[in-house]
Amino acid sequence: MEGRKTFLLRIDGRTFDLLRRWADDEMRSVNGQIEFLLRDALRKAGRLTESAASGFTGSPEQDPEGR
Repeated sequence: MEGRKTFLLRIDGRTFDLLRRWADDEMRSVNGQIEFLLRDALRKAGRLTESAASGFTGSPEQDPEGR
């Protein structure tokens, strides 16, 4: 697995504010919340295998609620 990538994400202000509040509720950064949501969507779509998930930083063992 390659290292972490950096990219610019353009997002409207209202969506960002909602993400920030959600991230705060779950004790994550906004970036961490976006990563969590993307991994969860990949897993639900069947595009993330267990071997690929093990290369992620953070806690892939967390339950779907991120706790």
